[in-house]
Amino acid sequence: MTSTYSEQKSTGSHYTPPALATFVAKEMLKLWNPPEDTRKINVFDPALGDGELLLAVLKNLQKMDVDLSVSGYETNQSEMLSAKKRIQDQFPKVAIGFHNRDFLAQSAGYFSQPDLFQSRQSEQFDLVISNPPYVRTQVMGARKSQDIARRFGLAGRVDLYYAFIVAIAQYLHPKGILGIIVSNRFMTTKSGETVRARIKEIYDIEHIWDLGDTKLFEAAVLPAVLMLKPKTLGKSKNIAKFTSIYSSDPVKKACNYESPIEALQCSGYAKTKSNGYFRVLKGGLDSGRRPEDIWRITTKESREWLSRVHRNTAATFKDIGKIRVGVKTTADRVFIRSDWDDMPLNKRPELLKDLTTHHVGNPYRSKTPESKILYPHTILEGKRCAVNLASYPKSKAYLEEHRNQLEGRKYVIEAGRKWYEIWVPQDPKAWKKAKIVFRDIAEHPTFWLDLDGTVINGDCYWISCSEKNELTWLALAVGNSSFIECFYDRSFNNKLYAGRRRFMTQYVEQFPLPRIDSAPAIQLIKMSKQIFLDKKTELIHTVDELVWKAFGFSDKEI
Repeated sequence: MTSTYSEQKSTGSHYTPPALATFVAKEMLKLWNPPEDTRKINVFDPALGDGELLLAVLKNLQKMDVDLSVSGYETNQSEMLSAKKRIQDQFPKVAIGFHNRDFLAQSAGYFSQPDLFQSRQSEQFDLVISNPPYVRTQVMGARKSQDIARRFGLAGRVDLYYAFIVAIAQYLHPKGILGIIVSNRFMTTKSGETVRARIKEIYDIEHIWDLGDTKLFEAAVLPAVLMLKPKTLGKSKNIAKFTSIYSSDPVKKACNYESPIEALQCSGYAKTKSNGYFRVLKGGLDSGRRPEDIWRITTKESREWLSRVHRNTAATFKDIGKIRVGVKTTADRVFIRSDWDDMPLNKRPELLKDLTTHHVGNPYRSKTPESKILYPHTILEGKRCAVNLASYPKSKAYLEEHRNQLEGRKYVIEAGRKWYEIWVPQDPKAWKKAKIVFRDIAEHPTFWLDLDGTVINGDCYWISCSEKNELTWLALAVGNSSFIECFYDRSFNNKLYAGRRRFMTQYVEQFPLPRIDSAPAIQLIKMSKQIFLDKKTELIHTVDELVWKAFGFSDKEI
């Protein structure tokens, strides 16, 4: 079944490829231990779609001499009827109970009960399999997101599938199993904190597959598969398994497989017929000690590697200063342009400032900004506020030309802001200070120092710093090194397509810095200054090796 991109975005409908549905069904049944006296198996999908997941389960259960029934919810009636027909045609003896209703609307309020182990009132199922809709806060709207968070005991920026994960627990038999396909974002983002905590609270985690950039879906979704069982009384003795698969550069020693799904059975490098090369890692789940800790794969090798790094860490990037995202206008075509200088002087706005974007980012020193931003914010009596447009007639005239578009940003008006403000302006007085800037999304880490007082765009992050602080220069050396790539992959392993990494606040603030008085660090600070001030880029390779040595690695290990 297909849908347009706009439909997918608004409804979160990303239909499950048959190969992935088969994989999830088979892995569920490997982990499920049906009671010996089982006479009937009940299967449930709270977000039916085209019924592919239920069909996959039925195909793997058909050899069992038991009665089978399938149930599910689907808000789109035509899809529900289509799924029903598909199952009836292939499995005419299976009992079907589908409902053209919103699963979450049926489930709200359950987890407000004080005792998670008290008797449940909902019908329970042996096997629950689902690919719930993936709708982010930006698409749902803040009000609906907040309502869902309140009803299901969540908090913050809630994606719709968070609520599905929580709500399904009341429908799962105490000895049942849930196989669910979700976006992998929740494992490594700040917005996923509460759902990570809720999962650990109400489920025992059996296995996680991070399917990374395997491009199994038509849309740009990086999926993960979770196998969950209802929480048992007492502490679980299981250590959850974790498998990840991400694209890699071509390697000589790679096993051949038809597809990324088949490659999951290997450990190491795999070559697939149509999807290229992948690296498959197998280990355990490290979910940290605190609810806010990210979830990541851990192996004996990665634990030993990180342990050595931690022994040689004296500070982190968080110690330099607070990490902030750049400005977000939500109307870039109005506020950001590269052709301001083509305007006549009598029409060119007065409030223009140089804007640094990822396009000009380079290690250590950026290129000259290509764009300027009309920046309508200032500091008055120590507080950030919008400028008085009456004092800037040319800026006022320009903004008035675009007033209808700017006033269309209802969320700006509802927040009590003036119609011509940008959505995330940050601190106007901080732009003049020295800043370490880095790209949000990049294949390789890219950190540079800005001493020109530019405004930083929302495709980058920045840290207020001082060029007189030696940690600033040490951070540039570490931030642009191959060492920090390895640290990132072992600590976070959050990649998008084509090997691109996300350099967000919660990751970068944990980047390590060695002892500033160590011999390698002293050399790194000196060379970092030479690369920036004297443009001695020939030193970059030497700096890279020194960073490794500063964290205790030998020439042979480098």
